[in-house]
Amino acid sequence: MKYRRSGRLVDMTEYLLRHPHRSVSLTFFSDRYGSAKSSISEDIGIVKEVFESKGIGRLATSAGVSGGVTFVPMIHEKEALETVEKLIHSLEDSTRLLPGGYLYMMDIIGDPQRMQELGRIFASFYKEAGVDTVMTMATKGIPLAYAVASHLNAPVSIVRHEQRVTEGSIISINYVSGSSQRIQTMSLAKRSLKPGSNVLIIDDFMKAGGTIRGMMDLTEEFQCTVAGAGVLMEAVHEKEKLVDNYVSLTKLSSVDAKGRKIQVEKGTMFSGDHS
Repeated sequence: MKYRRSGRLVDMTEYLLRHPHRSVSLTFFSDRYGSAKSSISEDIGIVKEVFESKGIGRLATSAGVSGGVTFVPMIHEKEALETVEKLIHSLEDSTRLLPGGYLYMMDIIGDPQRMQELGRIFASFYKEAGVDTVMTMATKGIPLAYAVASHLNAPVSIVRHEQRVTEGSIISINYVSGSSQRIQTMSLAKRSLKPGSNVLIIDDFMKAGGTIRGMMDLTEEFQCTVAGAGVLMEAVHEKEKLVDNYVSLTKLSSVDAKGRKIQVEKGTMFSGDHS
């Protein structure tokens, strides 16, 4: 089908947004729109200018016979900070307090648009890390992990506490829960993670970091490396964390159950206090 320039720009933009971190050749677009490569190059220049001026991301171009373009999602620090400040305001709502000092967060985790926004922040932070796979525990961190993975064009590996017949052979390790100091087991299907992968670990909440430490150790069993770890919220307490290669979006500073007050602050991603 022959497109006019306006149609090409709309379709090209939509295609690039749906295929981040994937090199797309000029030939592909030329054949798709029935247009000359010179026209495609001009179109890409327009999209590139808009993406970068709006803070949507950058278009990395490569020259030569196999030349093409790769969309890398990004976010301006100011926009990321505004998004996290809105999140903090929501988290400090006293009605979130549950018995035992826990916070209700399912409305946030269950909001697809908000997860996409937060996932984009993590993806922007780790855009140069060469992430092959995003790993998370089979808990509330799954929606965030999938959001991050969608912006990095990476699959998701889900670690579980129990074995599932449908997942085939597994590799299991024992780890120490950072908060309770209990020995627990985590498992991952052998087919879920390719040896040599560069893994980004994502979780919704971190206390002492025992679960993330366990996932880091599990990646070693697959002969993989850890690109980093990102958490939606970390708890601030006296004990030293079991991990240091991580970033957080928010910090739970204090919970006053009696006075019904919750104090949340910006995480390490915005303080520079990370490896």
